[in-house]
Amino acid sequence: MILADKIIKLRKKNGMSQEELAEKINVSRQSVSKWEGAQSIPDLDKIIQMSELFGVTTDYLLKDDIEEEEFSGVDVPTVKNISLEEANAYVEHKKRSSLIIALSTFLCIISPITLIILSGVSEYGSLNSTTAVLLGLLTLFGFVAIAVAGFVFAGYLGEPFTYLSAPFDREYGVEGAIREKKRASRPLYIKLNVIATVLCILAALPIVVCGILGKELLTVIMVGVALFVVGIAVALYIFSGVRSGGFDRLLCEGEFAGGKREKNKLKESIDSAYWAIAVAVYFGWSFISGDWGNTWIVWPIAGVLFGAFEAIVGICNKNYRDSDD
Repeated sequence: MILADKIIKLRKKNGMSQEELAEKINVSRQSVSKWEGAQSIPDLDKIIQMSELFGVTTDYLLKDDIEEEEFSGVDVPTVKNISLEEANAYVEHKKRSSLIIALSTFLCIISPITLIILSGVSEYGSLNSTTAVLLGLLTLFGFVAIAVAGFVFAGYLGEPFTYLSAPFDREYGVEGAIREKKRASRPLYIKLNVIATVLCILAALPIVVCGILGKELLTVIMVGVALFVVGIAVALYIFSGVRSGGFDRLLCEGEFAGGKREKNKLKESIDSAYWAIAVAVYFGWSFISGDWGNTWIVWPIAGVLFGAFEAIVGICNKNYRDSDD
């Protein structure tokens, strides 16, 4: 048995795709494909890495006359088979957690509304500014505290399913059943995303109209209304996206396909850092300037820049991967 056949056999035995194997030994998927097609031979250091990864000797990999696997004594993690019951439990978990995460995000977005409106009333009306800021901050931190509790609770609910972060396989019939559930949920996913997109577009319209009419207090109130509408839109995006992501994880599709699993962990960390910076800029600017009626503009700008930011990260990552060819 030649090296190419042995790589294929060991990869499939350990439940890995070509992308997953490539990710683990820091090469491109095209390189693995060439090895398995006997179009090229891995370097010695990659042979050693595969030996350690699969728990076999380098002699077994390099010598064609050794047909039976020679184990090196290194423990190789077994691949878990997911039953239909486990898959259905995970789908139900994503349904619950999608609602919790969506509501928590909604609370984060609307948390400054009371502060914005009361600050406007104090500036253009008769309300005492100190009272306005105090009530607004109490509401803001109260909503944020509830939202954080929701995020933490959703994290605890997901702990029983941490095994899905590692490579896994599915028992017979599981893939077909989950794929059917995903197909049935597709119309709702599309409908919610369309509604969310329309809400995002319309959210700023009342602010523009009030600004043109020169109604200062009404403009400030409309800022709060716009944030509320945007909060609903984002919650709908998250509600549908988390559910769809659950199906993708079980089917190893989309962002969870092959070697993208480890890449997604880095992407999630980068995304979290980006939005943490956006929140810091928003609160820092707002507290320093005291202009809560205008600092909300941070969010649409951050949203637009986020798309460009993700594209740049994706290009950089692709260039890094291509350099391994």
